[in-house]
Amino acid sequence: MGTIIRATGISTDPSVKSSITHAAIAAKSCLASAEVSAEQIDLLINVGVYRDSNMVEPSMAALVQKEVGINPDYVLHPAHKPTLSFDLMNGACGLLSAVQVASSFLLTGKAEHVLIVSSDSHPSMEHVPGFPYAPLGAAMLLGRSPTERGFGPLRPRDGADGYAGVEGFLDVTTMGTSGRGTLTLRTDPDYRARLLDLAVDAAKEYVDAAKLDLQRTLLVTSQPTPDFGAEIAHRLQMRASSAVAVRGVEGDPHTSALTLAYHQAVKDGEVSKYDQILFIAAGAGLTTVCASYRA
Repeated sequence: MGTIIRATGISTDPSVKSSITHAAIAAKSCLASAEVSAEQIDLLINVGVYRDSNMVEPSMAALVQKEVGINPDYVLHPAHKPTLSFDLMNGACGLLSAVQVASSFLLTGKAEHVLIVSSDSHPSMEHVPGFPYAPLGAAMLLGRSPTERGFGPLRPRDGADGYAGVEGFLDVTTMGTSGRGTLTLRTDPDYRARLLDLAVDAAKEYVDAAKLDLQRTLLVTSQPTPDFGAEIAHRLQMRASSAVAVRGVEGDPHTSALTLAYHQAVKDGEVSKYDQILFIAAGAGLTTVCASYRA
């Protein structure tokens, strides 16, 4: 058995400023595409990081669950089954971390449908010049396949030297009375170069271990820079056209990058041209996760 992608959905309307709303729009679109009702979702995982008003509690997953109407109260409505929801925060690598968790539920029969949502926005819910992350949302519905289709082994790797590269936090010493709409971001000047090096090294190790034929592989990566995927493809000696570059957004899609890239590749007919996909997530930490996928 394998964990497969049943459907995806995205929310990129620039007039939407709320990360909760973006995630909910993407989730509803995803469920409609899969022809799966909200009541059928067993598990909802949110992997978004930058959220409305710097919200800490309750979990974003619970708020998205309510917005989408996914079994919000099975005590009052006993015909509906309970749905577990929680946040899993691992930055740009969050989607693949959530896939690993979801697979444990799916392959043991504890769940039939798992929905992973992601979204990021500035906490002020306004356009803020210099904020590097694109305000958008994405959703991926996972299910179980009776065959070996789906995700292969996931392999995480970190820089192992304590170098973070990027920090995003609420600076309580300077926020004054505007803490709910304030965010401090610090990016080291060599962050993206070091992240690219780590992602390439991790990808080479994964490709060798999994014995992937890169000439028959579509590359779906994080997008900290518009050419990040193309740079990885070049250094792996892959065709430049095999790297998916997201379009239609301004800034780093961050936690939604992999889902957005896959969604657009499916719409463009690119996925059907390849035997498999290599997902590479890379972000602050430094951290990267690689995973293959057979459609």
